[in-house]
Amino acid sequence: MNLSRYLPVLQWSWRYNRQQAGSDLVAALIVTVMLIPQSLAYALLAGLPAQIGLYASILPLVVYALFGTSRTLSVGPVAVASLMTAAALAPLAQAGSAEYIVGAVVLALMSGLMLVLMGVLRLGFLANFLSHPVISGFITASGIVIAASQLKHVFGITGSGHNLFDIGRSLWASASSINLATLAVGVSTLVFLVLARTRLKPGLLALGVAPQMADVATKTAPILAVVLTTLAAWFWQLQLQGVKLVGHVPSGLPQLTWPQADWALWQQLAVSALLISVVGFVESISVGQTLAAKRRQRIDPDQELIGLGAANLGSGISGGMPVTGGFSRSVVNFDAGAETPAAGIYTAVGIAVATLFLTPAIAWLPQATLAATIIVAVSTLIDIPALRRTLRYSRTDFGAMLATIVLTLGHSVEAGIITGVALSLGLFLYRTSRPHCAVVGRVPGSEHFRNVLRHKVDVCPTVTFLRVDESLYFANARFLEETVLDIVTSEPQLTDLVLVCPAVNLVDASALESLEAINERLKDAGVRLHMSDVKGPVMDRLKRTEFCQHLSGDVFLSAHEGWKALVTGAKNDDL
Repeated sequence: MNLSRYLPVLQWSWRYNRQQAGSDLVAALIVTVMLIPQSLAYALLAGLPAQIGLYASILPLVVYALFGTSRTLSVGPVAVASLMTAAALAPLAQAGSAEYIVGAVVLALMSGLMLVLMGVLRLGFLANFLSHPVISGFITASGIVIAASQLKHVFGITGSGHNLFDIGRSLWASASSINLATLAVGVSTLVFLVLARTRLKPGLLALGVAPQMADVATKTAPILAVVLTTLAAWFWQLQLQGVKLVGHVPSGLPQLTWPQADWALWQQLAVSALLISVVGFVESISVGQTLAAKRRQRIDPDQELIGLGAANLGSGISGGMPVTGGFSRSVVNFDAGAETPAAGIYTAVGIAVATLFLTPAIAWLPQATLAATIIVAVSTLIDIPALRRTLRYSRTDFGAMLATIVLTLGHSVEAGIITGVALSLGLFLYRTSRPHCAVVGRVPGSEHFRNVLRHKVDVCPTVTFLRVDESLYFANARFLEETVLDIVTSEPQLTDLVLVCPAVNLVDASALESLEAINERLKDAGVRLHMSDVKGPVMDRLKRTEFCQHLSGDVFLSAHEGWKALVTGAKNDDL
């Protein structure tokens, strides 16, 4: 057994050198500075105590470095998974309570077990069932819901709800109790972060700062916001003015344990854990493949399932929350020069140091600062122009995308993603159940065949060439029968029908029965059935049946061969 196949760390660790270590350490330092406020913010978004976000950023990074195949993917808490965690746990327990924390740990463990099992069974292809428009719509809607859910912290008011309408009603009901001190902290942080993202880098470049340093300064601006607002809260005692702070954060590393949860809780969270697993995997694999392609590397989707699953198991047994690969952190890790997954291990060490020594300072951090950090971070997830692009290209995909957005905004993240997947599969079945079929003719003076409705081609009244542009399976087998019978009834001179099959990659058992029925019905009508351009694997399977023996006509290598055999010799006035 090739151990490095299941333990990718063996593929790079034995060649690890000082130059790679230096690059990884620099990248880890930058990502650590970025990850500390993000971990705290996403724990807040999930309705969990701040330290849970830190716990989820230590052991998972180490475990992923051992089992993951991406050299630069940065694993940890992310916005969408945090929102889905909050949505799953809200009906079961009070946010921040002991039962709520146990539920988050169970979600991480269950997600980890599901991902590892899918990886062992090599089910990475299942991510393909989430179409890009659906994922894009889901992430856009989730970004809007996340941003709206954080407004209560910016305004210093109470609020609740896990869809846009509930959040809006809750905020409106509490609008009269806005805390001005909290609003000042939240809005000033928002303005600072937006300006840092849009204006800081161009300004530094104009001052002659090196591009790489300007980029690093821009990416680490949130930590400066955290430091400044923490100092302000401590110096002016802002909690006395109604500004909510993070509060006491236990120092020390998390203890490894298994949650004491009954079986009923595991059952209640199973569907949510599966959705978090699938959405997290799709997000991670997209980021990982994009970054790997830039360095001409590759990642193994099935092993990534195992790596992400192991990371979630690590998060669960260390008291953390569900984790996955984060887009912004991974890009920063890549741009900062990370060479190997060891950068993740160094980042975990940095987070562990922060957990040991910085928690007294974190207690003075205003929650409005973390809320502003989340709002600015998720703003990059919102892609409204994608609606217009999708509508212009495909109305059916636009319908699935719009339904996902509407249900995510108006009902819940679970309803949005489930509906999106169901619509994607339903639309796929609908489209392939009515495959494009075209009567084709020969382009004069060539061996090419094209649609008679689009091109000037040679045709023969006694021979029809029908090109099938889809694999044949149970959903479209009946449609092919009806199409062939329509041609036969509309062409009384027809003596031969050729099914041209260059796009047919599969003929399942249902389609085989339809082909046999077509052959018998055409034979009764005095028409011979032929096939051409049949691919090797399809032909191999057909030869294992009696279909070829009962076929009334022949199987031609190409449509042109069929043309020569059936049409050549026909009278010129027939052409």
